Amino acid sequence: MSRYRRAGTASADAVPLVTRILVADDYALVRSGLRKVLDAQPDLRVVGEAQDGAEAVERSLAEDVDLAILDVSMPRLTGIQAAAQPHRTQPELHILMLSMHDSEQFLFESLRAGAPGYVLKSGADTDVVDAVRAAMRGDSFLYPSAMATLAKDHVERDAAGEKPFDVLTPRELEVVKPIPEAHSSKEIACELVISIRTVERHRGNILEKLAMRDRVELTRYAIRSGLIQP
Repeated sequence: MSRYRRAGTASADAVPLVTRILVADDYALVRSGLRKVLDAQPDLRVVGEAQDGAEAVERSLAEDVDLAILDVSMPRLTGIQAAAQPHRTQPELHILMLSMHDSEQFLFESLRAGAPGYVLKSGADTDVVDAVRAAMRGDSFLYPSAMATLAKDHVERDAAGEKPFDVLTPRELEVVKPIPEAHSSKEIACELVISIRTVERHRGNILEKLAMRDRVELTRYAIRSGLIQP
């Protein structure tokens, strides 16, 4: 029996019946707390722990792991440094960043490292389950004040004539590019081999991150910023 399921439509992304998770944090108490919260869910299971970034890389590459939760600040390698390494040989591995810091710098560095989710430790007991499930669907998950940070950054970059698209994940950029050609969600889903529902989620996340209201505004900005050609 396959350990994967498809959510929603026939073209939906495959999601494991049980997501196998690696938790990396240099504090055993944090790892234990996350394991307790995650293992309480029938579709989530912690299968490994690491106490620093280098060990997290080794274990995520050597073991059957679907998602790695990485603390931003760890010895040997930080979570941000560790996030980039498995993607070179294991691009299907999902990454979720965990931090005690409500920091613009760490937030943007995490997004640039390819982590679609950033969870604060202060809210991890309530947010981490939703964040893991969002990451496995290919969606973003950011704590509320992070969205305000991204909106502020967008306004400042717009005023300076800079491009805000480095805050988008690679998948979100793929969703943005066909929009000006009037591709429907179904056409974009077929092109990217994902579900229509996933396309709509990505589009909603993109608009929220960039503080925009609709695809018309997004198209104008994308053309003006040079991401796509008119």
